[in-house]
Amino acid sequence: MESSPRELTQNPLRKIWIPCKNGLPEKHISQRRVCMTNCPTLIVTVGLPARGKTYISKKLTRYLNWIGVPTKEFNVGQYRRDCLKIYKSFEFFRPDNEEGLKIRRQCALAALNDVRQYLTVEGGQVAVFDATNTTRERRGTIIKFAEQNGFKVFFVESVCEDPDVIAENIVQVKLGSPDYIDCNTDEAIEDFMKRIKCYETSYQPLDEVLDRDLSYIKIMDVGRRYLVNRVVDHIQSRIVYYLMNIHITPRSIYLCRHGESDLNIKGRIGGDSGLSARGKEFAKCLRKFIQDQKIKELKVWTSQMKRTIQTAEALAAPYEQWKALNEIDAGVCEEMMYEEIQEHYPMEFALRDQDKYRYRYPKGESYEDLVQRLEPVIMELERQENILVICHQAVMRCLLAYFLDKSADELPYLKCPLHTVLKLIPVAYGCKVESICLDVESVNTQRDRPENVNVQRTTEDALQTVPAHL
Repeated sequence: MESSPRELTQNPLRKIWIPCKNGLPEKHISQRRVCMTNCPTLIVTVGLPARGKTYISKKLTRYLNWIGVPTKEFNVGQYRRDCLKIYKSFEFFRPDNEEGLKIRRQCALAALNDVRQYLTVEGGQVAVFDATNTTRERRGTIIKFAEQNGFKVFFVESVCEDPDVIAENIVQVKLGSPDYIDCNTDEAIEDFMKRIKCYETSYQPLDEVLDRDLSYIKIMDVGRRYLVNRVVDHIQSRIVYYLMNIHITPRSIYLCRHGESDLNIKGRIGGDSGLSARGKEFAKCLRKFIQDQKIKELKVWTSQMKRTIQTAEALAAPYEQWKALNEIDAGVCEEMMYEEIQEHYPMEFALRDQDKYRYRYPKGESYEDLVQRLEPVIMELERQENILVICHQAVMRCLLAYFLDKSADELPYLKCPLHTVLKLIPVAYGCKVESICLDVESVNTQRDRPENVNVQRTTEDALQTVPAHL
């Protein structure tokens, strides 16, 4: 006998339809996290030391977490440091050092055990196994481990023969490593070059013929050329697309909001109003600031909303409008004050405070939706060099969370004040941030999470953190 279709109810927080029984959501379904992988994926780096494997691992982990795929990096070098405590010299990595080989093997196995725990028990979807993995034997061990645990494997090999790039990587990253904390620069460089030599003799790169059945991307000379083989699912496709868009050219990314708007002054959210008198003053100051920076070949992006375009117009420079950069859609709450939302939609107001990242405005968007909308912007930002993005509070929070590796819980509360420029400078394993206030007064639009987020709270509790306005 065929079972009849289940009844549906709408989740009040995310506004998505879910099966229910006797009017109540089926919890095991309503609480299930959206999964972008049909089975856990193990990303495995391959390559000699100082080829940017950890740079790729950290960046990829940050990107996947930002788009909502729970990902964790496992750096085998850190396991070795935790095990050994004190690093003496390159001799440890010699291929004839039996004790060194034994310790390195143990560290790799310990990392794989943690990978298994993360992907099978802790709810992870992707693990990045960051090590040299230069021999076919080691890669075979990893493949066998993955098969036993039901994980897919995707290899990322970085091949670089450019001595200048290698030297730059050693100076930028390796000299700051705990391995060389008490070494002078010349000694450290000499030791590290010898360490690379230890790996070169046994290095077996991924081979188009011998490894034709494996899924992998081979990145040559930091993105001058790529070889992609057997991409078998959606997540591998996303990884390949991302890795083909990143670069290491030094640059600066400037993020700022539009000048203060007429609706900002009134404490109203969203809308498409123009700039206030102070907002126009900020736009003039932004022009002077950008001119003083003397930025080479600066590109300017705005949203398609009046207040960002007015701000960009004052720069007297070409700019590109992106619909994807438009402010979060507040749906039925557009152009309302927080006090009005509390009066007309008290439950919605409380639900948003309970989970601001996933909460979706009725007929509007959530921060989670906004991140998906902004992914093409991030891809293009990764391809660009010097750029100024004039955007909105929620949009700027999402972009900032990507560059600063902030969690979904932190993202909606990141401070992005009006009339302040954030200068981001990508560095080896992250981003340096400089905050420049242009000294033009504006209202405060930051509303922090109140202590009481209960649906039955008082109006006073609900409005506890609403900033002052007209």
